[in-house]
Amino acid sequence: MSRFVGWLGLGLVVAGGIGFAIANAGREVTIDLGLFTLYGVPVTFVAFGGMVAGMAVMLGAGINADLKVRRLLRERHMEDRHIEDRHQLAARGAEPRGEQPKGETLLE
Repeated sequence: MSRFVGWLGLGLVVAGGIGFAIANAGREVTIDLGLFTLYGVPVTFVAFGGMVAGMAVMLGAGINADLKVRRLLRERHMEDRHIEDRHQLAARGAEPRGEQPKGETLLE
């Protein structure tokens, strides 16, 4: 059922895009971009360009959040591995590397 709803949604989006393109087939607009002006641009191209620009903005905004979450998860994973390694060494009765047994110093 869920798969059917997904395909139905995709079909509706495609049908809406086709309907928009057919309804605005002959319409052209002028776009003033500040540095230069584009004359006779089809409305369909403007809508498609707006969609692509919006996706690029969302990708740019999402990358920062994604990298932050990945860094936090990597740090947490390394901490968990370090704790797990210490527990395994303690279970074997071995001292963790880099630490001196309590009560002993390097000078003794």
